[in-house]
Amino acid sequence: MSEIVLTTYDWVPETPRGFVRDLRVRWALEEAGLPYRVESTPFKDRPPEHLAHQPFSQVPWLTDGDLSIFESGAILLHIGELSDRLMPTDRRGRSDVKQWLFAALASVEAASQPWSFFMFSGDTDETPMRKFFDSFLEHRLKHMEMILAGGGWLVGRFSVADILMSDVLRLVDRFDGLARYPACRAYVARATARPAFVKAYDDQMAHFAAADAA
Repeated sequence: MSEIVLTTYDWVPETPRGFVRDLRVRWALEEAGLPYRVESTPFKDRPPEHLAHQPFSQVPWLTDGDLSIFESGAILLHIGELSDRLMPTDRRGRSDVKQWLFAALASVEAASQPWSFFMFSGDTDETPMRKFFDSFLEHRLKHMEMILAGGGWLVGRFSVADILMSDVLRLVDRFDGLARYPACRAYVARATARPAFVKAYDDQMAHFAAADAA
């Protein structure tokens, strides 16, 4: 097996810690039981090599042998294809996971991310744009509430789709945006209670804390 290396920032401010997207990748690797190591790239003064791996100067990226993969969704898909713990082996099951993986990004995070920008900024003005994103997110959450009402996972068993979807919803929950959606909140709680998430979260926080100490 080729060596798997996850690259993230060497440091970030306190506010995004615990939500930097390398956590999704750490979580998936822990769930899959795949050995990996973590490398750092500068948060400030990002070098040209960074752009060679991540053309938008973001993190994370993953190298697996001669492959270099950016975007957390693509990385999770790659990990899922390496492990039947996170992706079913049958054709229909794999298709179901893939469609929910893309739904987390294109349908739910497309609504939650711009909404979260308002929340991070502390902007509480009821502007037309703010009202639009409030409504957009509410529409998506109403659908997810119905989907998750049964109390299980998206495709019957835990998969990379649940890692991505629960992490998207976890950011909404940070700002109490799931208060009126108990099924969504319970789903996030189930997912984040998993030992692999706990380890991934602790490892990310320790990574950035070590940079503070240095």
